[in-house]
Amino acid sequence: MKPNIIFYFSDQQRWDTLNETLMPNVWDMAEEGVLFENSFTCQPVCGPARACLQTGQYATQNKCYWNGIALPEDTHTLADIFNENGYDTAYIGKWHLASDRYPLVGVHCEKTAVPESRRGGYKYWRAADVLEFTSHGYDGYVFDENNNRIDFTGYRADCINDFAVEYVEKHNGENPFFMFVSQLEPHHQNDRNRFEGPTDTVESYRDYPLPEDLTFLKGNYKEEYPDYVAAINSLDKNVGRLIASLKTKGIYDNTIIIYTSDHGCHFKTRNEEYKRSCHESSIHTPLVFGGGAVKKAENIENLVSLIDLPPTLLALAGIEIPKSYSGNVLPVNNLEAPERDCVFVQISESHIGRAVRTKDWKYSARAKGSGWVKHSAVQYYDDFLYDLKNDPHEKNNLVGDEKYEDILLKMRALLSSEMMNAGEKKPKFNKK
Repeated sequence: MKPNIIFYFSDQQRWDTLNETLMPNVWDMAEEGVLFENSFTCQPVCGPARACLQTGQYATQNKCYWNGIALPEDTHTLADIFNENGYDTAYIGKWHLASDRYPLVGVHCEKTAVPESRRGGYKYWRAADVLEFTSHGYDGYVFDENNNRIDFTGYRADCINDFAVEYVEKHNGENPFFMFVSQLEPHHQNDRNRFEGPTDTVESYRDYPLPEDLTFLKGNYKEEYPDYVAAINSLDKNVGRLIASLKTKGIYDNTIIIYTSDHGCHFKTRNEEYKRSCHESSIHTPLVFGGGAVKKAENIENLVSLIDLPPTLLALAGIEIPKSYSGNVLPVNNLEAPERDCVFVQISESHIGRAVRTKDWKYSARAKGSGWVKHSAVQYYDDFLYDLKNDPHEKNNLVGDEKYEDILLKMRALLSSEMMNAGEKKPKFNKK
């Protein structure tokens, strides 16, 4: 029988929060499965990253390059493909792909039920389009597939996980299932502009060590990091509860669990908010493949992009991968997987940016104009060049340093190639 697949998705979680102390359950899952140490988002902002997952395409290909651009209703999504291949599909939590950004045009369901045509093909539904508008750290509501409002009381991450456990317990087992669990934690609560960890544990993280890449920059990490990591610890506890339900049901051994995040968090150190940046703190994400149906392997240091996850999910289910997909299959369960020489990142909203990261180097460029008005350009200007091998915390921008001119030209050429592979026009790069 084909495996059940659970995609467990956090929001705004840094890669370095995945450790044995903070996330013992996910860490155990990695010890028994596969940990990818160099996983990166292809779009460090919520909606576009989600659109890339649901379509297998970069944001400029699927046209969801800003928050507030709905996934086109005729999109052949990941759920559609699973549905067509004998899977039951379920979506739980934050969707962020149904409402339109323009106030007087299109559909707005930020606080109301998502129309069936805008749910990406998922059949079972316990979700809200913009979960941070229908809930806070504690208490809120989602909607079911019949547009009924379901209120919940308690810590949000626990309640969202309850819906996932409920699905597992009630699933009849006639077909395998693909369940997408989209948590909002540890994302900051927009209308309160702060992170909200569980009140009963946050104090125990008051002195939790800060990541070194934050400490030499101004930001709000000193105030916010305890709630942030407490929220992440709560996600780990919930993954543990979900695993326990799979084992009780007797289906853990035939289930694959993927744990990752849409992007990281730089705590206002690299710009005026938390993401939308080419820096490691913003683009480097945790990634684990675990569950009883995943074969144990050594930690993998290969470069991985979020765009690689859709084809990998289909390959693990034995489903043919659409030719429109932009990513590569990952080396899980002996799948044949090409090794990347770089990962490509498209940045929108904060600015019109593009970046490419190799094992040792990172180069980014930006275009003139507002990232909220334009999503792409032809003329770009050098922005950052980092020697990651010798400067992993990105303290020293080498753009403009003549000693690195050859590296700069090589990275420009690599970025140009990646942009054109993603359907963009050939860019022209200029000095900063």
